[in-house]
Amino acid sequence: MLAARSARAPLAILRGVSTPSEPRGPRVLVVGSGWRFTSGISYYTCRLSNAFSEVTPTSALLMRRLVPRALYPGRARVGVQVNALEYAPGVPVLDGVDWYWGSSMLAARRFLREQRPDVVVLQWWTGAVLHSYLAIATLARRQGATVVIEWHEVQDTGEARIPGVVRYVRAAVAQLLRRADGHVVHNKHDLELLQAAYDLPPGNVVVAPHGPYDHHAGAVQATGPEHPDAAPVDDDGRFVFLYFGIVRPYKGVEDLVAAWDLLPAPVREGSRLVLVGEKWEGWDAPFEAVAASPSRESISVVDRYVTDPEVQAYFGAADAVVLPYKRSSSSGPLHIAMSAGLPVVVTAVGGLVEAAGDYAGTVFAPPEDPAALSEAMQRAYAMRGQRFEDPHSWSTTLEAYADLLRRLGARTWNGS
Repeated sequence: MLAARSARAPLAILRGVSTPSEPRGPRVLVVGSGWRFTSGISYYTCRLSNAFSEVTPTSALLMRRLVPRALYPGRARVGVQVNALEYAPGVPVLDGVDWYWGSSMLAARRFLREQRPDVVVLQWWTGAVLHSYLAIATLARRQGATVVIEWHEVQDTGEARIPGVVRYVRAAVAQLLRRADGHVVHNKHDLELLQAAYDLPPGNVVVAPHGPYDHHAGAVQATGPEHPDAAPVDDDGRFVFLYFGIVRPYKGVEDLVAAWDLLPAPVREGSRLVLVGEKWEGWDAPFEAVAASPSRESISVVDRYVTDPEVQAYFGAADAVVLPYKRSSSSGPLHIAMSAGLPVVVTAVGGLVEAAGDYAGTVFAPPEDPAALSEAMQRAYAMRGQRFEDPHSWSTTLEAYADLLRRLGARTWNGS
């Protein structure tokens, strides 16, 4: 439930402003994406904040207006609430800081003074927040806080293609690194990329596996989403292969359509392919592949960012999830699928090998190989009705954070 707006910080939305009377550990402030420009990092920021709040006093400072709306690929839905996930009671939330600052950075400064964090965790995923992170990290260090950067990827692939952005990010990140005490990555693959890019001290970096996205799991239901534009997700008991996520060049969705056409007739005729995701970067190749497919009547396409209840419905109707990425550091849809216990066909790229390697329902396939992907889908088809245990937990993530803080000489929530 939303509390009244603070008179001192009119740009702030504060939720659950109460804090424990006796601190159990260091005060943690998580800085990341808010809900106005909802993305996978918005969900991760919320889940990580809620996980921290289980063991130590935690607050969240959100980036609100990331870029001018006209420049955002999902501009049509900016400001539209699609999330049902909320911050836990007792987690103060400031929403938030705008890319152009104005009075929003003054509100952030007040929030930092009020919360007095011992540890500030910056979620890194886009250069659009870099100037704000520089300011927040500077303020945090002046207050004596330990600053940690959690890297979701070194640089967004879309941004990397914009002239001048790579040069700006590399130069400004060097300034941010001087203000950071430690770093967190999700897997060894990202660790190697980060070290190659910035040559960080090995003792100041830890691998903290991505926690589960089980906030959908309890509400998953095998019913179609209630939206006028929603595609049917089940058809006379046919096996449903689901692709879920933003449609971008590196996601390889066109390879999935090609693999679908290569399935043996009995499998394809007994199945349905459902593609759910908002198109970014003008990437039409998957949709052109669907239009040209001889099996297009058995393919459903939902080209938009769906709400949380719809996410639950699509995963509830799925028999297997297929993620044909050409590259990837991590994947929110993969963690939703594993939390739901579904068979997962995923390409063996980047950090996904580690993320899904211990999950019994994983079928790996090489990237950019529709024939091999089609064979992997047949193996998943044979798993119909099977459900698997997700090996991930947020406690594992927090243990890695505690290890890093101990290395940095900072206090943790377990008495060390």
